[in-house]
Amino acid sequence: MYGVTALGAFLLGLVVGVLLTRRYAPAADDRAGELQRSRERILADAEEERRRLRHDLHDGLAPTLASLAMALDTARLTLGDRPEQVGPLLSDLRQRLAGAVGDIRELVAGLRPPALDDLGLAGAVGGLADGTDGIMVEVKISGELTALPAAVEVAAYRIVSEALSNVRRHSLAASALVRLDRGPDALHLVVADPGTGVPQGRDGTGLAAMRERAAEVGGACTIGPRPGGGTAVVARLPLNPLPEEPRRVRRHPSDHR
Repeated sequence: MYGVTALGAFLLGLVVGVLLTRRYAPAADDRAGELQRSRERILADAEEERRRLRHDLHDGLAPTLASLAMALDTARLTLGDRPEQVGPLLSDLRQRLAGAVGDIRELVAGLRPPALDDLGLAGAVGGLADGTDGIMVEVKISGELTALPAAVEVAAYRIVSEALSNVRRHSLAASALVRLDRGPDALHLVVADPGTGVPQGRDGTGLAAMRERAAEVGGACTIGPRPGGGTAVVARLPLNPLPEEPRRVRRHPSDHR
């Protein structure tokens, strides 16, 4: 009798296990597939950014600098033969040089927002808040935001920027809250507003970009309804993301012989 009871319990457990597997396996497969697609988008976006940067440097900035060098040679030769004509040449050269400097600044800003280096993350986020026209944005900071990994700083700044842009364009809210909390192992970020909320079925490039910014540093970002109405963007950014570049290998003095 005991053997029959044990066998029945085993078969019952087996059936329940099969039913649970059938119920939850599709959801697990969907999550794994979504994670894989997100990683593929991140890699594709990174490669596209490298291609854009190479194009801007090779086909834009490099010819401009070469042209400036030729113009400088022309001005130098003219100075000896026709010095009265050097003034206009130098004036034109200066205008073109100013344009090249502007192009370089745009390239640098695309790689890393200058405000992060000038003001730090707290000051840069404060600047975003002050620059959100028509909306009173309150910024609350908990913990020290210095000495953060560079990738985490950029991800946090971009997420806050996109979230405040969505508040301004879509929420119809008059106020918003930005909260940055540094924990022992992660930076926690919240951007909340009491507006109309995210329209049903809307998942544009801005929302996807915020999620991918967080995923790039091994974190996560969710966008959803806020208790009491409105929208909340919530992100967790680990403070030990993957290294941005390979570590330098220390060489033994004998390697230089």
